[in-house]
Amino acid sequence: MKEKKDLELIKNLSLQLERAKIGDYVDLMQNPTRLILLNFISGIARGVGIGIGFTILSAFIIYVLQRLVMLNLPLISGIISEIIRLVKYRLPGA
Repeated sequence: MKEKKDLELIKNLSLQLERAKIGDYVDLMQNPTRLILLNFISGIARGVGIGIGFTILSAFIIYVLQRLVMLNLPLISGIISEIIRLVKYRLPGA
């Protein structure tokens, strides 16, 4: 009876470890070259994603600001046109 309970407990523990992917983690920690490579690739992907996202967001904000200037609101238009002028001045191809 006790052996059956112990076997069931070991099986349960084995399933929990498999779900937690402890084996994969241990394998990764034992291979530092693979760990460095995976971290390097994920860092590059994160950096590219941030760069693309920031570019799209900035372009959208500048587009909205240009449309607000075209509405010709007195106070806001002056401020926005100054911001757009500064941005265009700083762009290398403008």
